[in-house]
Amino acid sequence: MSDRPDPAELAALAAAVPAGIHFGTSSWTYPGWKGLVYQQDYPKTGATARMLAEYARYPLFSTVGIDSTFYNPASANVLRGYAEALPPGFRCVSKVWDRVTVHTFPKQRYKTGGGEENPDFLNPELFQREVLDPCLDHFADHLGPFVFEFQTIGRAAGFTAQAFADRLDAFFTRLPREAMYAVELRNQEFLTPPYFAVLREHNVAHVFNSWTRMPPVGEQLALPGSLGALFTGARILLRPGRTYNEAVDAFAPYDTIHDKNPDLRADVVRLIEQAVNLRIPAYILVNNRAEGSAPLTIAALARVSVPLR
Repeated sequence: MSDRPDPAELAALAAAVPAGIHFGTSSWTYPGWKGLVYQQDYPKTGATARMLAEYARYPLFSTVGIDSTFYNPASANVLRGYAEALPPGFRCVSKVWDRVTVHTFPKQRYKTGGGEENPDFLNPELFQREVLDPCLDHFADHLGPFVFEFQTIGRAAGFTAQAFADRLDAFFTRLPREAMYAVELRNQEFLTPPYFAVLREHNVAHVFNSWTRMPPVGEQLALPGSLGALFTGARILLRPGRTYNEAVDAFAPYDTIHDKNPDLRADVVRLIEQAVNLRIPAYILVNNRAEGSAPLTIAALARVSVPLR
């Protein structure tokens, strides 16, 4: 069987995906997907909304990751453009502006203030004003989970696992309950019972992430309390141990599977199976850097998971 599904197989797979399981990719602006996802030619920049409209017509995709909002909140015009491009009820997973989630400003990104502690770390008013309220005003029909991605917090910050859980507790206590929230960690030592207890208390999902320096998805899934919210999610980013730049160099233009990872796929299918058994939605986002082509990884996951219906 080819990695690339033909139209008939693609339609059959999409029809058989279990209810509540939403597959999508981390971002969508990849002209190299022509012939796989896209039928049109697109430039490298300047066609974001048009590409999103065609992306949403791909049968296996029922969600998408909006990663650009990690660097700056989306403007009202951008949100309206996305909303116009998407079909009704197509829900997106939006990364939260890192001004809310970065503990210490990284020098490579923040030329001014790099290395200093962020005074707006887990500032609920900033999140609501700059991120949540504009989305509710202009993008409400397409809001899936907001992902709070916490870059690695260094030991020099003196942040213990308990202190991190306490800060999360205080933060989510002050947020409106009308939105869906999820937390993605890059500190393995924060995966503790207090962390999962806080998430459960506030109906916040843990994001099962495959990333350079995190335990495999299956190990995260085995931790007590890791499925404590009324939905779940995963971001399949990298093979543990591989850096982002290594994957970029090896896999572009992302139209072929270069590094099949059966263990990772099996872990994701187990997560899907548990979500189906618990009858909770699952948002499964795959990055090109995981195996070489996110759409083809998703097709492979769908082939295995459709019997779970």
